[in-house]
Amino acid sequence: MQKTQKTHYTRPAEVNSQWLVVDASGKVLGRLASEVAKILRGKHKPSFSTSVDTGDHVIVINASKVELTGGKGSSKIYRQYSGYPGGLKETTFDQLIRKHPERVIEKAVWGMLPKGPLGREQIKKLKVYAGPEHRHEAQKPVAHPI
Repeated sequence: MQKTQKTHYTRPAEVNSQWLVVDASGKVLGRLASEVAKILRGKHKPSFSTSVDTGDHVIVINASKVELTGGKGSSKIYRQYSGYPGGLKETTFDQLIRKHPERVIEKAVWGMLPKGPLGREQIKKLKVYAGPEHRHEAQKPVAHPI
């Protein structure tokens, strides 16, 4: 008689989430965003399940010091459309990093998460700050090298 192996399904009550701090200074935007998205989804854990939020909370500091390779600073364009005629707004990476450096990382990470209720739940666990200070010391975050 053969014994069959059971597949373990992680339930939401079994998830242990940590708080991690990632320093973005000098990092390339796409490589940083893919690592952060992997942590938010929980793919770095052996208990990963595609339909359960098994990820950790991520705090990204020094978002204003993130870099792009090549000459993409002036050629990378973020588009926003209101739905009305003439309602297209375009912003370059250089303009966005000057005004709202947090949004650059948020947009890059959101593009790598699943769209739908699970992805919206996971993106809420991302906290991005332009400078080296953050207000989550009470959660005792651990530094995570990328």
